Amino acid sequence: MNDALLYEQDGAIVTLTMNRPDMRNPISEPDMIEAFEAAVLRINRDASVRVVILTGAGSAFSSGGNVKHMRDREGMFGGSPAQIRNGYRHGIQRIPRALWELEVPAIAAVNGPAIGAGCDLTCMCDIRIASTKAQFAESFAKIGIIPGDGGAWLLPRVVGMSRASEMAFTGEPIDAQTALAWGLVSRVVEPEQLLDSARQLAQRIAVNPPQAVRMSKRLLREGQHMRLDSLLELSAAMQALAHHTQDHAEAVNAMLEKRPGSYTGE
Repeated sequence: MNDALLYEQDGAIVTLTMNRPDMRNPISEPDMIEAFEAAVLRINRDASVRVVILTGAGSAFSSGGNVKHMRDREGMFGGSPAQIRNGYRHGIQRIPRALWELEVPAIAAVNGPAIGAGCDLTCMCDIRIASTKAQFAESFAKIGIIPGDGGAWLLPRVVGMSRASEMAFTGEPIDAQTALAWGLVSRVVEPEQLLDSARQLAQRIAVNPPQAVRMSKRLLREGQHMRLDSLLELSAAMQALAHHTQDHAEAVNAMLEKRPGSYTGE
């Protein structure tokens, strides 16, 4: 792990903070890409983690790609068309691939502007909470490029095709209240309440049997591209596993005894 992405764990909740506030937290730099991959691998291997919160340091959530590097044709934005293609495939596209495989629920606590790939990054999370200072922009058209990080797949699944098209074709930002009305975020809170609200939601998730939550997330992911009959088969197989966990027995007993359950992940 490097300091591009801060990793903090408090009980069952991990908070990941993009830590390049002077550049408004771009995610196209190699250190940030590597940090996301390392964080996902670490979390997936750690049974003590039940929920992740993702936020940005400073005034912005994420500015997406580094526009100065685009201008100067540096890093993943440099070279021939073939080299740029590979720059995306082996660069920023590693982030959606990694976050797609994140096994625990992820909450984006959007503290400020989420622009371009930063907007798409929020869509890679399962739940989004926005500060009143947040803005969201699928702004690629404004700089003459297209969503290169999976936004054309992610955004319509969150806000629907018509609104995703409006955002992508105009490139214009929407404010937090519009994002709430469009279903891009679950709630909007004052800036000083953002992380507390995200933690409270994370705690409501973390109190549940963790293996059941991880399997539920996988079913929701797979359901986006599976046929119903295939998803039903996968659900039956996962349900058989869930019924044989100690946490299932504890949950049933706790419900019948009208007390909170205590879950170990076993």
